[in-house]
Amino acid sequence: MKLEFWMVGNTAFNYLKEGMDIYEKRLKHFIPFESRIIPDIKGAKNMREAQIKQKEGEKILEKLEQGDFLMLLDERGKQFDSLVFADKLEQQFQLSHKRIIYLIGGAYGFSDEVYARANGRWSLSKLTFSHQMVRLFVLEQLYRAISIQRGLPYHHA
Repeated sequence: MKLEFWMVGNTAFNYLKEGMDIYEKRLKHFIPFESRIIPDIKGAKNMREAQIKQKEGEKILEKLEQGDFLMLLDERGKQFDSLVFADKLEQQFQLSHKRIIYLIGGAYGFSDEVYARANGRWSLSKLTFSHQMVRLFVLEQLYRAISIQRGLPYHHA
């Protein structure tokens, strides 16, 4: 089983890249982990929102394999505290999936096809965050969940 974190488009800010690198290294210390960038759509400036979502969705779906567990970061998803999230992640690890993928979509969200393929939706907060910042927050929460599972002192409940 491998944990993967997919993002549509590159991270624009170095300070976020540096923070993301820290948590990626920490995660790799404990589990097979990989981050993957789904490239931005070429010519998106000349497309409508629906077209962009559709093309991004096609790129995402072509990279998924049949046995993958797909969790979308979505404002309408379920919210968890860190302890419950750690339990949910542990439950996902116990399933017979080859990969568990957490996905942040593009600025306009996901296509209907990606929603249909997803195994679940997770919302970090009722607050709105930039897509750039959410990347760091997700990596930190994944690491926090792993540290809770392993009884590490990182999380103080």
